[in-house]
Order: sequence, then C-alpha cells, then structure tokens
Amino acid sequence: MARRAPQVLAAIVLVALAAAGYASWRLWLKSDDLLRPVVVLRGADAAALVAPPLGARVAALLGRSRVPAAARPKLVALTFDDGPYPVTTPLLLQVLHDADVAATFFLIGRDAEQYPGLTRAIAQSGHEIADHTLTHPDLDRLPDAAVAGELRDGAVSLERIAPDSAERRLFRPPHGRYSLATIRVAQASGFDTILWSDDPGDWRAVPVTALRDHLLSRATAPEIVLLHSGRQATVAVLPEVIAAYRRAGFRFVTVGELLRRVPADQLNHPAKLPLAQGNLAGESR
Repeated sequence: MARRAPQVLAAIVLVALAAAGYASWRLWLKSDDLLRPVVVLRGADAAALVAPPLGARVAALLGRSRVPAAARPKLVALTFDDGPYPVTTPLLLQVLHDADVAATFFLIGRDAEQYPGLTRAIAQSGHEIADHTLTHPDLDRLPDAAVAGELRDGAVSLERIAPDSAERRLFRPPHGRYSLATIRVAQASGFDTILWSDDPGDWRAVPVTALRDHLLSRATAPEIVLLHSGRQATVAVLPEVIAAYRRAGFRFVTVGELLRRVPADQLNHPAKLPLAQGNLAGESR
C-alpha cells in the first residue's frame, strides 16, 4: 500500500490540475461574454476590444464595470440583417411604418441587386441602409484583401441602388463571424463595425412567444438589437415589443443616430433593463 501512495498522490494532483484548468477555461469564456464588444469604431483600439487583456477580464468577472441604469440613455436601435426579401421585407416595413420606428438594415449587396425596388423602398421609408458585404461570406476565413473587397463591393452595390452615407461607414460581419484582422481591415476601409447587445436568435426557428420573452427580459440601455429581415416571427412580435420598450421610456433610433448620441464605452457596457418583469432599476452588463 505504501508503494501506491505516490501514485495516488500524483493522480490527485492531476485531477486537481484538470479541475483548475477547466474552471479557468470557463472563467475565460465568461469574461469573453462579458466583454464582447457591441461596436468597434474606426479609431478604437481593436485589440483591446476583441482580445481583452487579463486585467480587463478580471475586472469584468468581479463586476467592477457596473454602472447604474439611470446613468444610461434609453435609446434602442433595431437592426435587420440580410435581404431584402420579396415577402417578409414589405411586411416588416409596414409594421415599422405603423409603429413610427426608423431602423437600420444591414443589406447584402447581391440581394439588393436582385430586389432593387425593395432596397429603394427601405430607403424611401426613412430607414438607414448599411453594409453587410457583397456575398455574405465567413469573413474570418478570408484573407485581408478579400475582406476589403467584400466591404467595398457591398457598399458600391448598395450605393448604386439607394445611396446612404451609412453604406460607407457602418458594417456588420455576416453570421457575426470576425477576427481581429477582420476588424482592422474594416477600420482601414473606413468602417465602424456594428455588432449587437442582444441576439434573440430569430435566425433560428424561434416561436413568437420565445422571441418576445427573450427581447423583453434582456433589454439594455442603450441597446442594439440583432434581428433579421426574412423572419415571420420577427414581424409578428415587433408591435408588442416596440410598445413595451416605449412604455419603459425607450426611444427608437437608427445606429447612426445612436453613435452620434452615445459614447462607444456606454454602448459596449450597457445597463440591463428586464422589461418583462417591469424592473427598470437593473444592473450593468
């Protein structure tokens, strides 16, 4: 038995090290989630936002970045990726018109070329149009020159159909896939990278009730909501969600207006306001 003692001790040490490693990995992922950027502006330190240093991760895990909800502006930008689409986009435009809400549409250049009338209808309805690349690839898999070409050609396609200054300034990576290199190419090309503070997952087959509950329970101030133009559930849930946000004192703006009114640091660290529970005190993210 004495001969086995070192082996048992070694096994205990290995198990302890494995447990510590797993716990550290989970904390690292948690810090990633807490510090995931909402926007990366052209002049920002992309590395600090996309790959935060250890000190920032520890501070986030300890909750040192918390800011009272009252200190955050209640502004929300609804954003719609992809398309336009011949059925759901007109329905979406009607809902937004009825609610008197201006939104930001991140359009795919090739889809805009396929449906130029719908693209112009988005602009004529008072919405902002921004760049979602030409062909909707996974940008984190492409070399820098190809990323730059997707951004440039997407903007050119949109400009030919429905010119908007945001098409050359605001960009969202398809599928939310990006790397530090992607962001730096976007910055060098003159784009602010616009991500989101809430993704309710409407790109999946999400029931209307689940979509509504998510949006109302995870609101933040300020807010950029990721939605999609081609989803019937999104069209169905919007009137109720818009009304709930307004009852809570929110005002709807485009992404461009949000960037003009709110510092990037506040966008990247919004305050939580769970509307479904009526709790407007909240905590910061």
